[in-house]
Amino acid sequence: METRIADLRCKEVINICDGQRLGYVEDVLFGIPDGRVVALIVPGPARFFGLFGREDDYMIPWDRIMRIGEDIIIVEISEQNRRKRERRKFF
Repeated sequence: METRIADLRCKEVINICDGQRLGYVEDVLFGIPDGRVVALIVPGPARFFGLFGREDDYMIPWDRIMRIGEDIIIVEISEQNRRKRERRKFF
């Protein structure tokens, strides 16, 4: 299966453990030495209707992705294994 990063950005990520919709893929993390995809990055939920920014991004390791379909990406992440990537603060 071949896909582009732009195609991944149009797919919604759903956690199969609790059925939670995590959002859409924002970025892809690559390993420099071998060029492999290390993780997908999904933006965190908005705070108070989006007025106060967002929470930390979800960083989903490639080995936790169960299936990539036409519309969605199914992942398996338990609550204790959920890692977050902190957003950069600009001020």
